[in-house]
Amino acid sequence: MRGRTLITTGVIGAVLAAICCVTPLLVIVFGPVGLTAWLAKADYVLIPALILCLALIAFGLYRRRPHHG
Repeated sequence: MRGRTLITTGVIGAVLAAICCVTPLLVIVFGPVGLTAWLAKADYVLIPALILCLALIAFGLYRRRPHHG
């Protein structure tokens, strides 16, 4: 993958993971519908996903950097 693609993928993933980290708000919203049990372990997936996406951004930025040989 090219550096720009890695950065774009990482940014999109990081934004989605950050939005999903508002699980307390989601519990209030999903409570009346009965879906709060689904959110019980969401943080165990979202935090590593956020870290992985931030690593993708860093790797993409590293690859875009001009190398002087």
